[in-house]
Parts: sequence; structure tokens; C-alpha cells
Amino acid sequence: MEIREVMGGGADPAVVAHCGPQRNNGAWRALAWTAALGVDVAMLGTAFLTANLFLNGGMFRSEDTTMLLALGGIFLLSFFYAGGYLSSSLVSIPKSLGRITQAWLASIALVLLVFFSIKTSSSLSRSLFLTIAIATPFFLWSGRAALLYIANDLLKIRLERRLVIEDGLPVQVPEGWDLARADRFGFRPDPENPVSLHNFSGLVAPYDRVVISCPTERRSAWALYLRSAACDGKLVMPELFDIVGWRVRPFEPWPTLQVSIGPMNLPARVGKRVLDLSITAPLIVLLSPVFFLVALAIKLDSPGPILFRQQRMGRHNRLFDVFKFRSMYVESTDRDGTRSASRDDDRITRVGRFIRATSIDELPQLLNVLQGDMSLVGPRPHALGSRAGTSLFWEIDMRYWLRHSVKPGITGLAQVRGYRGATPKHEDLTDRLSADLEYLDGWSLSRDLIIMLRTATVMVHRNAF
Repeated sequence: MEIREVMGGGADPAVVAHCGPQRNNGAWRALAWTAALGVDVAMLGTAFLTANLFLNGGMFRSEDTTMLLALGGIFLLSFFYAGGYLSSSLVSIPKSLGRITQAWLASIALVLLVFFSIKTSSSLSRSLFLTIAIATPFFLWSGRAALLYIANDLLKIRLERRLVIEDGLPVQVPEGWDLARADRFGFRPDPENPVSLHNFSGLVAPYDRVVISCPTERRSAWALYLRSAACDGKLVMPELFDIVGWRVRPFEPWPTLQVSIGPMNLPARVGKRVLDLSITAPLIVLLSPVFFLVALAIKLDSPGPILFRQQRMGRHNRLFDVFKFRSMYVESTDRDGTRSASRDDDRITRVGRFIRATSIDELPQLLNVLQGDMSLVGPRPHALGSRAGTSLFWEIDMRYWLRHSVKPGITGLAQVRGYRGATPKHEDLTDRLSADLEYLDGWSLSRDLIIMLRTATVMVHRNAF
């Protein structure tokens, strides 16, 4: 068993043991994705060529070629968003076949709608289209089933990176897993310590699956850590062995309880990132004159930097620097956010009062979005010293950490509902938290777009000061 040291996002070095041969999961993952995509493209081409050879003797008309290229491209894109290239599909034949069917039916419907809308459907070969619509899924199913049948056992071990964290409850670790012993690096889950959450997030970030083996009294704390890191997280439950032991799989030889799956899978994250970049990049160019004028006004109004940077909690409870236009006098700047701005706050400059009231001070966070630390829509990032009344935010409700399972946003559901500004009461935090958790439970790209549109109506708000 090989021992090596890893660094986890600023954490102290953690001793991690590899149970089995050293492996490059990234390379195996890329190989698996490439093989799966290659098989899918080959099966699509084979199905199209076979159907055309059977019906037309191998001669493709230009209209049919356009239709087939559109159908193939739309299917591959739909299959990606249906999760066809997720690790769960690459190790499960039933999931792969189900997602192929889902993506193929969606592709057929979309191609028919497009070609009907542009009034070219009458020129297509109906017999060819019908034959391809019926026959192609069988080719795709056969190709994916053959790939997984040949490589299934290898992929289960090599495709995913798996980590077991032992915290006082030793377990047998099978081949293909990494092992981290909490006592070796003095780590204990502490939900009231943001830096501890930051370090844990850094440790588990490279892994696809994380299992915690710990005593009963520490399970709730570890569950909160797993859920806040938005990873595929489980807790070992030895007392369930007599009940579910017969269902334990060879590559996960303990009864476990799933406590975290994360709110967004890879296709969802890709879609959200594409939306962010497609809006943010043009916005930065369009608003560049505003950036220049505001920067000039800030410089003329008071000495100091144009931008204000403050460390805040981001996705997976990882710390990052948020950008804002400076709206306070330098000597009065609150780096920890322990004092909320008030309506008659004497720390705010003349220019600052205007840009805060109009939310212009938030515009530099478009740079955070461009860097990937933030999204256009998501729970607002808070400073570590933020309080509701006299209590730190996480002291009021430990579910506060769960809001960081996605990237923080420039705007969010809480903001468009009017929950912004100072937080003198506990309710000011709980109202925002409820909205943030609701956003996570019901996330969709369409909802992000609706929140963006509604944001325009609340940029100037009575609580913006």
C-alpha cells in the first residue's frame, strides 16, 4: 500500500493511502469518455449507412444528409445533457440504455419540429426517416452494452476516484479506494469553523465518491460537511449489515447511508457555465464605459483603490476574493464584514452612496463570474463576519453551509424577493436562507433566466444603502 501526502485547499497535509496500484483516474476518465463517444458516433454512422443502403442503394440525397447530420448532432448533445457520459452511465448498462432512449426520442421530436418549421419536411424521405427512427436505438443500445460488458469491471475500479475517511471507526478498504485517517492529520468536523470547511472541501474536491467511517455521535457533523461540499457522500452504517448485508457490492463492502449527492450534475454545471459566459462577456464589453466613469468618480471623490476585495465563502465552502467598487473611505473599510452598512452610515463616500443605492457597486463581480468563482445567479456570498443581530449567520441555522453547494451569484432568488440590506434580526437571515435552499431544490436554467429578468426591477431598492 503506497502512502503519499496531498494538500487539500489550504489544509494541513493529509496522509492518504492508495489501496491498489497507482492510477491516473483523469486519464482513465478521458479514455472512457472518448471510447463511449467514439462508439456512439460509430453506431449512429452505421445505422444511417445501413438504412440508406437498404432503402436507396447507398445514394444519399443532400436533403437527407442534412437531416441525418442534424439528427446525429442533436442526439449527441441531448445524450450529454441526459447524463449519457456521466460516470454513473459508464458503469451501468440500464442507465445507459434508458438515457439513450430518452435522448433519442427528444432528438426525433426536435428534428421534426425544426424541419417542419422551416417547411422542408416534405422533401425528406419519410421511409428513410422512419427506418432510422426505429432502427438506430438498437444500434446505439448494442454499442453501449458491448462497451460496458467488455470494460465494466475495469471501469468500476478505474473510472471514479473514491475516498474513505476514517474517523475513529476502522474499515476494510477495497482495491481502487484512497484512505485518509482523520487522526493522522488532527482533523475533526467542526461546523462552526469556516476554515475547517474550506480545508475539507479542498481535500474531497478531486474525488467522485466520499465515504466517512465514524462513530455515531459524529455522523451529523460529517453529514453536514458532505452536504455542504456537494459531493457524492455516504456514511458507513455497520449496524445495518444484518439488514442490507446481502446487497453490499464487492467494490463497496459496507452498508452505507447516502447523505449527499450534490444539487447539480455535470451537464447542468456546463449549461449554467455556458449561460454565464454568454451573458457576462458581452456585458463587460457593453458596460466598459460605465466601469471607466465609475472608476474615475471614485478616484476623484476619495483617496484609495478603485476596487474593494473581501474574502467570502464560495462554492463548496471554499474561500475566494469578491470584487466590488469601493464605496467606503479606506480607513473605514470593514474587511471581515462584521458591521453591516446602515442607511446613514458615515463610512460611505458620496459616490459610494449612489453606486450602492443603484447596485452599481456590484458590477465588478462580473469579473468573478468570468474567473469562475461566481455565477450570475445563485445565493449571495457573505463575509465571514456577517451577523444577524448579534449572531454569526451559521450560528443561527447550520443549514447555512448548505447554500454553498453551488457557486454564489451576483443576484439570486432571495434578492428578487427583497431580502437584502442590513440584517438586524435573526429573521433577516432565515428568510434569505429559506429562499436560497428553495433555489437549490428547484434549480433550472429557465429559473435562472427569470431571476435575471426580475433583478432589473429591484436594482434600485429601499434596502440598498
